[in-house]
Amino acid sequence: MKKLMITGTNSGCGKTSVTCGVLQAIAERGLSAAAFKCGPDYIDPAFHRYITGIAAGNLDSRFCGGDRLNCLLDRNDADIAVIEGVMGFYDGVGERYSSCEISLLTGTPAAVVIDCKGMSLSVGAVMKGFLTFRPNRIAGFIFNRLPESQTDTVKRLCAELGTEYLGRFPYCPDIMLESRHLGLVTADETARLRDKLHRMGQLAEENIRIDRLLEIAASAQDIPYEPPRISPLTDAPVRIAAARDRALCFYYEETFELLRGLGCEIAEFSPLTDEKLPEKICGLILGGGYPELYAKALSENISMRDSVRNAVTEGLPTIAECGGFMYLNRTLEGNDGRKYDMVGVYDGDCYKTDSLKRFGYGDMTAQRDNLLCKKGEVIRSHEFHYWDCTDIGGDFYSKRSRGGNYCVHADKRIYAGFPHLYLYGDISAAENFVKACLEYRNGKNR
Repeated sequence: MKKLMITGTNSGCGKTSVTCGVLQAIAERGLSAAAFKCGPDYIDPAFHRYITGIAAGNLDSRFCGGDRLNCLLDRNDADIAVIEGVMGFYDGVGERYSSCEISLLTGTPAAVVIDCKGMSLSVGAVMKGFLTFRPNRIAGFIFNRLPESQTDTVKRLCAELGTEYLGRFPYCPDIMLESRHLGLVTADETARLRDKLHRMGQLAEENIRIDRLLEIAASAQDIPYEPPRISPLTDAPVRIAAARDRALCFYYEETFELLRGLGCEIAEFSPLTDEKLPEKICGLILGGGYPELYAKALSENISMRDSVRNAVTEGLPTIAECGGFMYLNRTLEGNDGRKYDMVGVYDGDCYKTDSLKRFGYGDMTAQRDNLLCKKGEVIRSHEFHYWDCTDIGGDFYSKRSRGGNYCVHADKRIYAGFPHLYLYGDISAAENFVKACLEYRNGKNR
């Protein structure tokens, strides 16, 4: 299939804007695109989905090997797969888990975005460094915020270095995407998003060599792969409730695809506006998000808080990650500095801090048998949060590149903690969750 990665020299270089512009230009040509994001990211894929109308995926070589990465890329019928990189092209954990690694594992050519603000001839040094630093599949460069007067110079530098000039993306303050502490403001919160994306597509069509990008994508290497074995665990669908609104909205689409493949039906609900959990559910998922921004509304929805607390304490199999875990605690400090009552399954108090806590990937070893795995087994995770809690649990030990800590509340019916999971990378954990949901349903039916 046609595959192209749009990556960058560093975080903040403009690769999300360029990627959105290219996706929009492709869409306005009447072509279909499947979009992906490298690494653990929930926000950028929502912008991709807004453009393409297709649920965007994540590609993370920390959680998936080459077989599963290529299977994810190949699971759609779109005309082209466009992958947005993470951080800088070579950035990961040491020499691993970078956009470059994913480009190589999937045979995907890469277009590197360079932010040219404050540079002229030094752009050539940046290009040379990226082209020669490590083995790669760099096909050329896109120049963000490059003045039109510098275009001929940059084209000449590309020719000297034996690489391709793939276009420029002019500076346009009207289309800037806002940021907050976890990254961009979410797609649902962005004012005039449709207008901004349309303008991005215009700029890309006028200034980026879209035809050439499509040709480069067609030259991508086909990598053979062995797909994972996923089959339904039940004939009658297992109904699982998943919170999805402005407060709790961080999910990997692969998780829901996997659960559906295992025989589940996903029933979405809003902790902000619905009165109670969906009917006839056998499981519950509370994803991450920004509950601190909506703490007052979450707290005031007392009927939903009661519904969730009663269901969880009665043994409904539950996965609650980060923001979902904060929702289950006694109180949450809102972004306004006030303390609000939450569900109260746990006696912890969640509060704001001034820096990222326990940031990065972790290998979590279970300290007891639980909903997802047996004692001593390891599940991979990642954390990215500024809020913390007075009781983060201790049923797993998370080992990170720098130190580690005990974390997560877990037993045979629940996983609740700050670490995020990527279940498509650990299918057995998802199967164990579904089996617990089946046991719960059978027990309720007796």
